[in-house]
Amino acid sequence: MDAAIPAPGEEFNPGTPTVPRLAATVILLRGEQSGLEVVLVQRNPAARFMGGAWVFPGGAVHAQDGDGEQALRNAALRELNEEAGIDRIDPSELVPFARWITPAEVKIRFDTWFFLAAAPRDAEPRADGSEVVDARWYSPAGALEAGRSGELFLVFPTIRQLEQLSAFASAHALLDHARGRDVQPVEPRVVMEGETARIVLPGDPGYSG
Repeated sequence: MDAAIPAPGEEFNPGTPTVPRLAATVILLRGEQSGLEVVLVQRNPAARFMGGAWVFPGGAVHAQDGDGEQALRNAALRELNEEAGIDRIDPSELVPFARWITPAEVKIRFDTWFFLAAAPRDAEPRADGSEVVDARWYSPAGALEAGRSGELFLVFPTIRQLEQLSAFASAHALLDHARGRDVQPVEPRVVMEGETARIVLPGDPGYSG
């Protein structure tokens, strides 16, 4: 599968690859038995990186988050609280789901872990009004449809996660599937075709060329 770029902040880098910065994201779930929904937040349109995009709450790991996997978990929950106003989740409750590394051909790069978490009862996201300007619950299929219609601006990794999530009817089924799963990093490539750039995934035609 391929997708056009760039999104805001994804300037092409023809030189030495930037070392990716560790980051962590929470895919917050509700609909334990049916009607799976996830929280998406809209990044401030004025932001240099991914301005206006609807993404899962998350961000870069900071020194105060600690070390190793615990730092990723702490960062994911810190960002969820800062961006969407949701807490009351223990770091041990996070379930690793995916890991994406920004293509080497892009200037700003992240090595991002996506964690699943069941939402606390009655949790409602509230945008911080600064880094993010809106926050809502969406079904994965509903978010994808809103992206196709132009209602939401979705970026490639978010689209791919939503596509995988849409295969599950409930949070319970999704978490059951993800527990104990071996998460392998996915590092897309940017392939130039004349003046056009597109993203390809491992296994896609042109990935190894």
